Amino acid sequence: MTFGLTFEKLLLIGLIAVMIIGPERLPRVAENFSKFVRRAGLFLRDTKSKVREEMGPEIDDVDWRKLDPRQYDPRRIIRDALLEDDSKPAAAATTVAIAEPVPEPVAPRRSQISPAFTGGNPPPFDVEAT
Repeated sequence: MTFGLTFEKLLLIGLIAVMIIGPERLPRVAENFSKFVRRAGLFLRDTKSKVREEMGPEIDDVDWRKLDPRQYDPRRIIRDALLEDDSKPAAAATTVAIAEPVPEPVAPRRSQISPAFTGGNPPPFDVEAT
């Protein structure tokens, strides 16, 4: 989220901006910048309160770390599954499951409308298609 900006880079950008702006316009630009930062903070606080109003009090109960996509690392999932305690599957194996019979797959029927296309019998062509 820092976009690769370090303190030294920010300092260099600020120094270049001060040199470009100049000492005459610097107070006005600094004042405008501080107003912008205040308005942005107010906007973020307002947006946060509106989201809280729309979502209701249950938004505080959400565990946002569970929704972090970085936690879905396949290596970690496999490692956790391999290191998982075997007592849980043993308890689940004691229950009896009634399985329904699986129907046998049915082969698709061949359509009688489309004959085999050969050199003497070309496929139909639609002039208005493209």
